[in-house]
Amino acid sequence: MSEIKYLETHEWYIKDGESITVGISAYAQGELGDIVFVTMPAVGDAFQKGSPVVELEATKTIAEVYAPFDCEITEINEKLDTEPELINSSPLSEGWIYKATVNDPDDVGMSESDYHDFIA
Repeated sequence: MSEIKYLETHEWYIKDGESITVGISAYAQGELGDIVFVTMPAVGDAFQKGSPVVELEATKTIAEVYAPFDCEITEINEKLDTEPELINSSPLSEGWIYKATVNDPDDVGMSESDYHDFIA
């Protein structure tokens, strides 16, 4: 498994071969406030890089989670249906949002240190 990478739109992903796991950064969660509802895609749905995949309803606003690659959803975090607060308490582990197979092998994300510089 590779290291965690971040996007300028504040998603994180971990890429393992042609599979990715995606969530939002702790910074994004802090900016949004408490996540209270998550609108998920269906397994098998396909998305183009940069297109919205998930909608997060938070106490402060509604936000979208974008696809870091052209991808097809292979799994969603079903716990978020009843426990969206997992994104609040653990955005980098238990609060992962979806898994997908990617069609673009290029690694586009920032390292953790580069991301911290980006948000500073």
